[in-house]
This record gives sequence, C-alpha cells and structure tokens, in this order.
Amino acid sequence: MGPFFSGLSGAWSSPGAFPMKKITRKRKDSNPLAGTATGDDLFAGEKPEAVDREDSPPPTGWIGTDESGKGDYFGPLVAAAVWVNSEIEKKLLGWGVRDSKKITDKRATDLAAQIIAEIPHAVVLIGPEKYNELYAKIRNLNRLLAWAHARAIENLLDEVVCDTVIADKFGDEKYIKDALLQKGREVTLIQKVRAESDTAVAAASVVARAEFLQRLAILSKSLGVELHKGAADPVDQLGLQILRTGGEDKLRKAAKWHFKNTQKILRLNEC
Repeated sequence: MGPFFSGLSGAWSSPGAFPMKKITRKRKDSNPLAGTATGDDLFAGEKPEAVDREDSPPPTGWIGTDESGKGDYFGPLVAAAVWVNSEIEKKLLGWGVRDSKKITDKRATDLAAQIIAEIPHAVVLIGPEKYNELYAKIRNLNRLLAWAHARAIENLLDEVVCDTVIADKFGDEKYIKDALLQKGREVTLIQKVRAESDTAVAAASVVARAEFLQRLAILSKSLGVELHKGAADPVDQLGLQILRTGGEDKLRKAAKWHFKNTQKILRLNEC
C-alpha cells in the first residue's frame, strides 16, 4: 500500500479519541451457533428478506464486508467483516439480518450484539483525527475505504478458513485488491453493486453501523455535544456551534474535514 498506511495496524488505547481500532472474535474451535437466541422478539411483524444467490455457497463459507460512517460528517469510519456459512446464513436470516440502511438504529444495535456474540467477525475503526490525518496524505476516500476493508478481511482471515470474500463495489476494483496482504490475496474477491443483498455483507453492515453509533455516542460525550448523523443542514449548524465554542481543533476531533460541510461552516462563521 505504500507509506500512507505504514504503522497503522493494531489497536489504539484511547477510547475517547479512538483514532483506529480493530476488534476480532476467535471462533475456530467452537460452534458459533450454540445456545443462540432466536431474536424473534426483535422482528415482530417483519419478515427477513431472502437472498438471491445464483451460485452455491462456498464450502468453507465466505466473508462479507461493509462500512459505516462514509457519508457522516461527524464520527469515525468503520469497516466490518463477518464470516458466514450455510448454517449461519439461515440463522442470520431467521434473526432478520438485512442491510443496515433498511432497519432502525436500535434494531441494528440489537442485531449487532447477537452477531458479535455468536459469529466470527472483525471491525476496523478510524476515528476523525486519524481519518483527517490519512485523508490529508492520500486525498482519496476510496483508497482509505479499501484499506479499512482490507484490514478487516485480513484480521478475520487470522481466525477462520475461507477462500471467498464479497464486498460492495466502490471506485476502482483494484483498490481493495492492492490493499490486501498475503492471506487476502489468496482468496477470491468478489466486488459487486448492492452487495448488501448477500447475507454476510448485510451482517457486516449491521456490525459496522452499530459500532459507528456507539463511537459517535462516545465522541459526543467526550466533546460535550450530541453529534448528528449525516451531512445535512442541521450538521452544518452544529458544526458552526462547535467551531465557535471550541475552535478548529475541537471541530477536527469530531468531523471528517474534507467534507464540503467544513467550507460551509467556515463561511457561516465569517457572517
């Protein structure tokens, strides 16, 4: 990947700033479905979506990856990877797992707790300060996304045997391929539009969203202000408030600086 990504592996110890973090769960020697609750009470009156799969599931299972926070001005960028086989896929569908954009935040949080407790997964978290540092160097969001996806894949491949990975297609397909290390380059990487239709990718989207929400809440508490999701006008007004009370340093701790919101906030501050 080159010098932009050197020295970035491993966990960071500051939960308030959380510049970057990886989370993995080892499930090699245990049955990941043992003792799992049905979760039916979480999805009363709503049926899970069926997955349209043209090919047979890989015999070793497969990994799905997705991210959250890409379009949110405040908060971190999160990438998650989840390993699924045929048995786990049935369980996830029974829980009602689907693309996190199609469910409420509470439901995503509840579902993610089940996934994290029962199913092999990995999470890579890049907080705003580290995000801004990296983006200032590479000037390319897709490369930064690809690095986060690739690290989540590599971390999970340390825990499971798998030869297929499915990811949502964004930008040039070579970005994720180029970011993968030795283990990742040995798998078949499938990148496709609307990959959240795959159960593993949908599960990864749920885990990533829940982690984003949790970290946004932590960041809000540390800064003494309730940070908004998204990048609409209310975000600009809140950003202006943060800028006027804490200066650029405080805003940089909360926001992804390269977003157009920043220039709008700075202009509003001059009025």
